[in-house]
Amino acid sequence: MNATGLETLRGTNFKLPKQSEFYKGKVRDVYTIDEKYLVMVVTDRISAFDVVLPQAIPFKGQVLNQIAAYMLQATSDIVPNWIIDVPDANVSIGRRCEAFKVEMVIRAYLTGHAWREYKSGKRTLCGVKMADGLNENDPFPEPIITPTTKASQGHDMDISRNEIISQGIVAEDEYKLLEKYTREIFKRGTELASKQGLLLVDTKYEFGKDEKGVVLIDEIHTPDSSRYFYKDSYKELQEKKQPQKQLSKEFVRQWLIENNFQGQAGQEIPNMSEEWVHQISLRYIELYEKIIGKKFVPANNHNIESRIEKNILKALNSIN
Repeated sequence: MNATGLETLRGTNFKLPKQSEFYKGKVRDVYTIDEKYLVMVVTDRISAFDVVLPQAIPFKGQVLNQIAAYMLQATSDIVPNWIIDVPDANVSIGRRCEAFKVEMVIRAYLTGHAWREYKSGKRTLCGVKMADGLNENDPFPEPIITPTTKASQGHDMDISRNEIISQGIVAEDEYKLLEKYTREIFKRGTELASKQGLLLVDTKYEFGKDEKGVVLIDEIHTPDSSRYFYKDSYKELQEKKQPQKQLSKEFVRQWLIENNFQGQAGQEIPNMSEEWVHQISLRYIELYEKIIGKKFVPANNHNIESRIEKNILKALNSIN
């Protein structure tokens, strides 16, 4: 529990029926059940620059899980996804798939990592050329795909399409399909965001495959995986060369940068005050309400682990 009186979910350590594996990611605790299913518990941990920060953020896990569930359903006509059930505000259960070892990052605007690279003088990102004369947050003529490796630990690394194929990380025919799905899902996400007065700036998708083919996995269009600008203020702020009002985790990254932390060796993670943690929580809730278009309803956050375990066990009984 933090100073606001709210409990947070730092992590879980369940022993579930037919559990065969447990994986603790930066934000998610993932349980493999009977080699067939994955139980994904989305915690309130927050990461930036591939480092988990010391403080957890109230309701962050619920926000991520519920946005992802909504967006996976909204894109299920484009590509099948891994979800079977969402039995709890912080939990998704789905099919276990063989994950492709790349993350498909797609960018419609020059911002974040792409801007930092561009500002340093680079004009090629992941094999994709970028024109001279662009300003921060300018749109690209069309969205560009800038994949990264999928690291089990440490930092994901930029990689080009040609390197992925030539190194045999993904077969060429499958990679072309991943690109196709990436563009189609991003188009749908852009349309959904626009209806809510937002611009989908950039995001990343992860894919796997099962016996039926390619499957969309993990989360999509959440503030941890995506960046949004407000549509109504975009043009004016861009013309004035002022920072865009945005909904994403970038404001956390910028705070860390201002406090001399970018995840590099020897750098110390700055302390996050309770007020700052509360502000981050409010920003996550704001994004939920903006992108979903509904009022956020907080789950009961007393005895969170007990609530989650009970709902998981009930869902697994119905699946098996």
